[in-house]
Amino acid sequence: MKYIIVGLGSFGSSLGIALTSQGHEVIGIDSSMQKVEAYKELITYTICMDATDEYTVNGLPIIDTDIVVVAIGEDQGANVMATALFKTLKARRLISRSINPLHETVLQAIGVDDIFHPEKESAMRWAKRLSLRHFVDSFELSDNFSIVEISIPRALIGKTAGALNLEQKFNIKLLSTMRYESFEDSFGRTQRKPSIQGLADVDQILQTDDVLVVYGDNKHINQFLRSVGFMSR
Repeated sequence: MKYIIVGLGSFGSSLGIALTSQGHEVIGIDSSMQKVEAYKELITYTICMDATDEYTVNGLPIIDTDIVVVAIGEDQGANVMATALFKTLKARRLISRSINPLHETVLQAIGVDDIFHPEKESAMRWAKRLSLRHFVDSFELSDNFSIVEISIPRALIGKTAGALNLEQKFNIKLLSTMRYESFEDSFGRTQRKPSIQGLADVDQILQTDDVLVVYGDNKHINQFLRSVGFMSR
């Protein structure tokens, strides 16, 4: 997959390095040449530029980029301006950093696809979330073990939970399934909230909107994802 990360501070640089190490193509942008030079060997491409300038930003391969992440944290105004610019230039999926509740409200009004809070979330968690096509969310129990939410692929719809044989084949456990219910926020935009379906039963039939909640070693979870074509290219 292809990413543009705007802002190479602690979070943005860590995210860019993690995604690059996973084999993805990353363009890291910052207005500081010092940061651009510092990460040029660790991130696929690094560019020194002003991400609030429409002329220079318009020269980026936005149409060919899967996800744009605005990670600017030091300057709230620059964050909003860059986010709005990438939205105007029709970024496929736009994620931005929230600095405070008011800032988050502004980002929601702009219409970003997702918002992250570096003070509460790690770059490694977001690297996992952005690099798996059907990944929804995760809870890290340790360096190696996680509880992961995965949206169901078409190949598994209509099968029973027991038919997956996750424990026997992959040494991971299906804990539950959940679905996301839609509601309108204060801006009239459709948002989603989770609804837990209870502990997984072997006879439960998996449906179109199900999200699988699985537990196990990260490497075993990734093996399962690859086996059913989850992993992004």
